[in-house]
Amino acid sequence: MTEITSSRILTLATYNIHACIGGDGRFDPARIAAVLGELDADIIALQEVEHHSVDELDLLEYLAYQTGHEAIAGPTLFRETRHYGNALLTRLPLQSFKHIDLSVAGYEPRGAIEAIFDVDGYELQVIATHLGLKSAERRWQVKQLIDLKSQQEAEISCLLGDVNEWLLWGRPLRWLHRHFGSPRHLATFPARWPIFALDRIWIGPQRCQMKLSVHKSELAKQASDHLPLIARIRF
Repeated sequence: MTEITSSRILTLATYNIHACIGGDGRFDPARIAAVLGELDADIIALQEVEHHSVDELDLLEYLAYQTGHEAIAGPTLFRETRHYGNALLTRLPLQSFKHIDLSVAGYEPRGAIEAIFDVDGYELQVIATHLGLKSAERRWQVKQLIDLKSQQEAEISCLLGDVNEWLLWGRPLRWLHRHFGSPRHLATFPARWPIFALDRIWIGPQRCQMKLSVHKSELAKQASDHLPLIARIRF
């Protein structure tokens, strides 16, 4: 893994890769890997990762190999032939990680990855997730994530992922804004003509966030049904 530069500026991103199926309905992992290369991020949270073979590699291993990252898998749905769920790609020194079960009975299994990184002697807590489709699910899941963030005394905490919250005034968003601060609402879905801000990055303390932007390359508009969201932070 690479060392952090003395400027202590990091790039984080979240990207729902839609199992590498693009807007044209074509399964193309190389296209997703190319978008990840465009992001050039230190940490990337991925959602909807299918765990199946590509060029004799697991899909997540393939994406990590193509981009030069280390991979942390966080499957939530286990199938007979392959698994499905969240993942992290990282260039940073990893201290520890754990899987968090956010599943609600009767709905699709959901989860989060909590990873702790060492950045020049400072602790960075990253929580990557993909929340449920129903509002009741998301309310319960957000409460769990806020509790999780509060239990770790890291210098900087980051919660990022696809939160599936379509309403800007929804209670889960209000709770997260109250806890982290209120970043801008940037539309990432659908990728070709984005209208909804489903993908989110919260940084605490908020003063560490330098920039928040959507990656809108032509390739990104084709590769998935979501666009990547990027944040730059300064320690």
